[in-house]
Amino acid sequence: MESPRGVAPEAWWAERLSRLGVRGPAARDLLLAVAVTVLMVGVALATMTAAAAELPGARAVLPWIVLVVAVQSLALALRRVRLDACLALVVGTQVAIVALAPDVSVRTVAALVAGATIGLNLPTGRALRVAGAVALAEAAGTTVAITARGAGGDAVLQHGASSLLIWGAAVLIGTYLATRRDHLRLVQERAAQLERERDARVRSAVAEERARLARELHDVAAHHLSGMVVQAAAVERLVGRDPDAARAGAAWLRDQGRETLDSLRQVVGLLRGDDQQDGTAPVPGVAALPDLVRGARDLGDTVELAEVGAPQALPPLADVSVYRVAQQALTNARQHAPGAPVRVHVEHARDAVVLDVVNGAPLSAVRPAPGEHGGAGLAVMRERAALVGGTLDTGPTDDGGWRVRLRVPVDGAAWHDDGTVGEPVGDDGTVGA
Repeated sequence: MESPRGVAPEAWWAERLSRLGVRGPAARDLLLAVAVTVLMVGVALATMTAAAAELPGARAVLPWIVLVVAVQSLALALRRVRLDACLALVVGTQVAIVALAPDVSVRTVAALVAGATIGLNLPTGRALRVAGAVALAEAAGTTVAITARGAGGDAVLQHGASSLLIWGAAVLIGTYLATRRDHLRLVQERAAQLERERDARVRSAVAEERARLARELHDVAAHHLSGMVVQAAAVERLVGRDPDAARAGAAWLRDQGRETLDSLRQVVGLLRGDDQQDGTAPVPGVAALPDLVRGARDLGDTVELAEVGAPQALPPLADVSVYRVAQQALTNARQHAPGAPVRVHVEHARDAVVLDVVNGAPLSAVRPAPGEHGGAGLAVMRERAALVGGTLDTGPTDDGGWRVRLRVPVDGAAWHDDGTVGEPVGDDGTVGA
């Protein structure tokens, strides 16, 4: 019987018996022994009653047969507590049954259960030796009993062969069950280990991405604040000469400060480390996508880039997020669909910038390079999208490829190349064109 989720059958039964209040090996073995006793006493009564028609002495020994069968079946309650005592009782009672009725084949499943217990609990070689010794002991005992009762050689052969067959088959069944149990345990442990490794890879990738975000946060803050410093200097010069222009510049500073705080709040809640590196390199954005595509082509990828609409400057965090998602999507395509063509499509709409990266199905003659799989790249891209309030959709295409679609909302403000928003300050200190 197949157990759910690959759980070993004994664990499946143990769970259900625990729900019924039968807990612990001793209680469960006692329940098994009682159930076997009820079943085997019924079988013994039916067998001896049928044999009484041909063997007049069968009815006389019927009560004794029932008693011995009950003792033999109840001996299973000791199979995991005292296996040696259980085996001795099973063998001794079987010899007694043969001595009481040598011409009738009365055998319970006790020997099967006891033999399977040997295979379950002992190494294979030792289990076979123990089962062989038990079978020989039973065969010798039944031979003596049959000889003492004066039965024929056919009875000796029948009971001896039965002993060897029953105990041999039982220990092999137990060995098989033990092997399957160990295999299931190894499969479960391996699955748990793979899950832990996958989670560790995702955590590592996210931590690495957050460290990079910390560096980029420094650049974003510097990008905003540098413009604010320039504007503040201009406002200072305009205070006495042009109060209206100074007020407009102060209003811009207020709006820019609010915008900077919003960007910082978006990132601070996600970052966990403190990167001490002080980088001043420009942050890559949508404008750097042609360079990214050229780099991918240099690596042998077939990549096409198409842009629709008039490019507009994005907030630095959104700008770099579009670039990073495109970069990760190209990396994923190279790893999981090497040789497949990739199309990078950027749409500049009034209220959003939409990035589509679609790769075709892997070429049949090309196998993906071995590496780590587990969705770390997708997790990083989702975090990127959430950081700027965007949405990320990923999934297979109809032709067997893969699609990554990022939509980043745009608030319609006029963002400039220097990171400022609103009316710029001219070189002469005036606000506006």
